[in-house]
Amino acid sequence: MTADQPGSDEAPAETTPDEPPVDDAAPALDPEPDGQFGQPGPPLSRRNPFLIGLTGGLGVIVAYVIFLGVRNAASILVLIFVALFLAIGLNPAVLRLQKWHFPRWLAVTVLALTVVALLVGGIVALIPPVVTQTGQLVENVPGFIESLQRNETVNDLVQRYDLLTKVQNAINAGTVTNALGGVVGGARLLFGTIFNVLTVMVLTIYFMASFERMKSAAYALVPASRRTRVRLLTDEILTKVGAYMVGALAIAVLAGLSTWVFAVIVGLAYPFALAVVVAVCDLIPQIGATLGAVIVSLIALADSITTGIVSIVFFLVYQQIENYLIYPNVMRRSVKVSDVAAITAALLGVGLFGVLGALIAIPLVAAVQLIIREVVNPSMELK
Repeated sequence: MTADQPGSDEAPAETTPDEPPVDDAAPALDPEPDGQFGQPGPPLSRRNPFLIGLTGGLGVIVAYVIFLGVRNAASILVLIFVALFLAIGLNPAVLRLQKWHFPRWLAVTVLALTVVALLVGGIVALIPPVVTQTGQLVENVPGFIESLQRNETVNDLVQRYDLLTKVQNAINAGTVTNALGGVVGGARLLFGTIFNVLTVMVLTIYFMASFERMKSAAYALVPASRRTRVRLLTDEILTKVGAYMVGALAIAVLAGLSTWVFAVIVGLAYPFALAVVVAVCDLIPQIGATLGAVIVSLIALADSITTGIVSIVFFLVYQQIENYLIYPNVMRRSVKVSDVAAITAALLGVGLFGVLGALIAIPLVAAVQLIIREVVNPSMELK
């Protein structure tokens, strides 16, 4: 009996016309790979010793390259920093001119031309007296030495320690060997100073012209949730830097005025030029006042020994008054920094970074005090 015959126990096999017949003898196909070139392997472990060592070595190399770059460009970076500091200090004057309906470019131009005119005027006023007084000093040196030789105490010291022989040997040893080097070094110092001054002036003008754009670009890097607070704090810090510049100018003008009064009283020639020298030197933190005092005292010595001694005593007394009375009071009123903080910051700035440290010490202390008062202390009160 076949399957097609009625009464057969086997049911006919059901087939689907859409499915092709299966060939059991055909080999199975491999699964499709994930990529064109096969399935990727597992990622490298971050704890792999080779990967850790390679990353660390690359980090050290990059850090050393950055250190070399900063060290080689240190002088240029200092000039950029000084120019930026001056631009921040002069920006309040630019804003004042803008309130008088000056366009910013015109305000920057007027301020820059004013500064250049003051510098040129000061140099023109200084050249004649410097040349004249230097010549008089050279002429009076023999008489000054002769007066010292008449002093028994000085003669005793010279004979006891054989100072004349030692000075003569030093002059003979260094005259021929160091003459050319001294000339070359002096020329290099002169042209280097001129280049640095011009560079700072040009950079300061550029920074003043684009100051608002620079601030906007810097604020754009701050998250939007904190941008308003950062803007307010930064503007206050910049205001304190400008106030410090105004205070420093006031102290320099006071030093120049005191020098002018002293020069008129003792009868020194060119009192206005001497006042300009002291005022300009006094703008240099810490060492500037001493430098101006030395210059004026040398000119006073060229006039007479008595006038020179009186000048030395005057500047010693005035510098003590300026360092411990005038400077702290002015900085407390303008930058709102305490007397102890002002003196301590100036001394630490000079000890750590020299003139540049003294230049930024007081504004930096004012900025730190503001951040501590407005940011650190409130965060400590949070539970």
